Formats: sequence, structure tokens, C-alpha cells
Amino acid sequence: MKVFVDEDKCCGAGSCVLSALEVFDQRDEDGVVVLLDAEPAEHLHAAVHEAVQVCPAAAITVA
Repeated sequence: MKVFVDEDKCCGAGSCVLSALEVFDQRDEDGVVVLLDAEPAEHLHAAVHEAVQVCPAAAITVA
């Protein structure tokens, strides 16, 4: 799995962080997503897929 984020689309909702804390964080100054791990371990894949689905701005994609 490869994770991509589009910071320009991110609205800072934080849903991704709640879904996959090990993979996503937010910048302190504006809440925009920070990708911590672009190639997360297999045990995190379900959480990343959840983050993709709950992101209100569709700023996260996976390949």
C-alpha cells in the first residue's frame, strides 16, 4: 500500500488522525494533514482505508 495526501484539498477535519494515528498527523498551525508513513505496515491498512472513506475533502488516496 502506498498512501498519498493532497494538502491543498485537506480541510483539517482530523478524521484521518482519529482513524490511523500511526499514519497521519495534523500541522499545529492550520490542521492540515501530515503523512507520517506513506507505506504503512499491513496491520494498519484497514485503518488507512477507513481514513480514506471518512475524509470529508477526499484528500487521501491509496494505491
